[in-house]
Amino acid sequence: MPPFAEYIKTEITNDGSGNINANSSSPGSTSSGGKSKSPAGSGEDQQTLLAVLQFLKRNKLTESVDILRREAGLSADDSLVSESAGAGSGGVPNVSADGGDANSLLSRVSMATPVAPPATAAPKGGEDQPDVNVVLSAYSQQGDPVLYPLYYNGLKKFIESVLDCHRAELSQVFYPLFVHMYLELVYNNHENEAKQFFEKFSGDQECYYEEDLRILSSMSKKEHMKGNETMLDFRTSKFVLRISRDSYQLLKRHLQERQNNQIWNIIQEHLYIDIFDGMPRSKSQIDAMSGSLAGEGKRDANKAKVFYGLLKEPEIEVPLDDEDEEAENEEGKPKKKKPKKDSMGSKSKKQDPNAPQQTRIPLPELKDSDKLDKIMNMKEATKKIRLGPDNLPSICFYSFLNAYQGLTAVDFTDDSSLIAGGFADSTVRVWSVTPKKLRRVKSAADLSNIDKESDDVLERIMDEKTASESKILYGHSGPVYGISFSPDRNYLLSSSEDGTVRLWSLQTFTCLVGYKGHNYPVWDTQFSPYGYYFISGGHDRVARLWATDHYQPLRMFAGHLADITCTRFHPNSNYVATGSADRTIRLWDVLTGNCVRILTGHKGPIHSLAFSPNGKFMASGATDGRVLLWDVGHGLMVGELKGHTDTIYALKFSRDGEILASGSMDNTVKLWDTLKAFDDVELDDFTAATGHIHLPENSQELLLGTYMTKSTPVIHLHFTRRNLLLAAGAYNP
Repeated sequence: MPPFAEYIKTEITNDGSGNINANSSSPGSTSSGGKSKSPAGSGEDQQTLLAVLQFLKRNKLTESVDILRREAGLSADDSLVSESAGAGSGGVPNVSADGGDANSLLSRVSMATPVAPPATAAPKGGEDQPDVNVVLSAYSQQGDPVLYPLYYNGLKKFIESVLDCHRAELSQVFYPLFVHMYLELVYNNHENEAKQFFEKFSGDQECYYEEDLRILSSMSKKEHMKGNETMLDFRTSKFVLRISRDSYQLLKRHLQERQNNQIWNIIQEHLYIDIFDGMPRSKSQIDAMSGSLAGEGKRDANKAKVFYGLLKEPEIEVPLDDEDEEAENEEGKPKKKKPKKDSMGSKSKKQDPNAPQQTRIPLPELKDSDKLDKIMNMKEATKKIRLGPDNLPSICFYSFLNAYQGLTAVDFTDDSSLIAGGFADSTVRVWSVTPKKLRRVKSAADLSNIDKESDDVLERIMDEKTASESKILYGHSGPVYGISFSPDRNYLLSSSEDGTVRLWSLQTFTCLVGYKGHNYPVWDTQFSPYGYYFISGGHDRVARLWATDHYQPLRMFAGHLADITCTRFHPNSNYVATGSADRTIRLWDVLTGNCVRILTGHKGPIHSLAFSPNGKFMASGATDGRVLLWDVGHGLMVGELKGHTDTIYALKFSRDGEILASGSMDNTVKLWDTLKAFDDVELDDFTAATGHIHLPENSQELLLGTYMTKSTPVIHLHFTRRNLLLAAGAYNP
């Protein structure tokens, strides 16, 4: 549903046949008896008169106020009400032109169905960056600062007196009202009243807003508000509240009876009420979904169809050597393994009905080397260990010694042959995990002497003199925060505080391209599962989609209200997920650039994301120590895994998707039974329509094992093609 602003600024009447008639009008200044005592003349004249009165009053010209009031036939009460009514954003009081009573006010707030505005309100003037003066003008209401605590307390007492079933839902309005009432007081130079207001009511807010409140408390003077990013966030985005129709009617009736214009102005300017039909949600259901900087995601934002299925794999014949045949005959299990593999959607022969068209986005053609790698992958998959509660994976841990807390990012190649680390000293280092050493390609002069037709030409072009177990890549001018290997192992991406993403060749170990688009640190980057495309996100709150052969980004995904801290491609490469410090996850369509999912529920910045191998589910981890499980198709949270005590930096599903591994700054790796978690999910139409979720408290049942390191935070996890779990982190003495 549209925000209060749409309801209040338009008087709406329904003629019973579904037609809506709108007459422009605003909530009026009415006396306690409910009748408006407006001066004579048109609505425009009244507004001008009251604006002049307010100006004179503000400049302490009391004699002029009295004379003008007598001339216009106004009582003292009228001018007082006009002042407390405040202004929308320009300082002119809202005045009722039709002398309406309580019923007419109720009709102004009645339900309407205009098109809902976007989640982030566009700044006035249509500019990308909102003008600070325009942004702050919303707080120019001149209500009596002494009454603010009374307004807030009155609403608080009302909500505490309603039935339990409505109290939890209505309590959601406390936080956004508190924030904007405080900012209004600060903006209008009522510093002492603002401080008292903050001290009195900040303790009533939910614990997960603690960091926001700390930032808010630092804005104690009007000068602090100018240019403050958090201030712009609060001002330019409407806080989304999801409330049942019955609870909404209660709130509407209360506000209408009290005629409290100060609360009205804040609600119409800064809140978006998303109304659903059905039973009110419980406190636990609301808590599960709340916590983000802008409230919950709107239900409309999650209704777009998402093609989460996998693309059909090219048919490649897999030659079996003698050793493979013997192993299969002894095991006697290849027939059982292949159907399982297909059921998880990893190598499906048939087109998945939930998959996008094969040509929906252009993907790079398979080279001969890619086909060879796929054959190797399939052969490895036949030897893959089937994981489950009774068959947990072995874990191989790579500890980076003497890194002095400088290790910032880690990645493994898909075949687990190489490991790379990004460091705070601006370097990227690559190691070989196998006995095969890293070699550079020979110089151009030496290459000209090689027989290009020979069978072992790929070996001959490598220079044995350069063989070593590791290589160091120099180029960045700031700490490296994100790294990612290309699927074919020929390239490596790195993103840095210097605002660039660099593409490195793993044949020559040199930098090929420096991609410049971000103006601030780039926290993460990742290659598409098919190569060619990659995604980056950082401090500028915008994720960018690139292609390796384009200097400029192909897409820019804007919508987050804080830093983008992690990025992930969907397995079919048609979607990109971004996690942010605004405590939301967004799913973006690569083809259209649209945001097709907004997922809320984390209580802290999100630092890790992982898609299940079949593309249907996603896991996320954050500083709140919780792992949340999501159904991508419905856009709903379907599970909550509790157990970690610190930030979760690494998440990875096993190759068959039956186990999820999570790594945390609490020095542990935990394994979870996701097959059971997803099997228990029942997504009926009612749930999808209302956003109700019933999260089972089964974290302990789903936890299969906890593995502690001596003193090493876990920052990366990777399952090999045979389902061995690799973990990595820097030893922290």
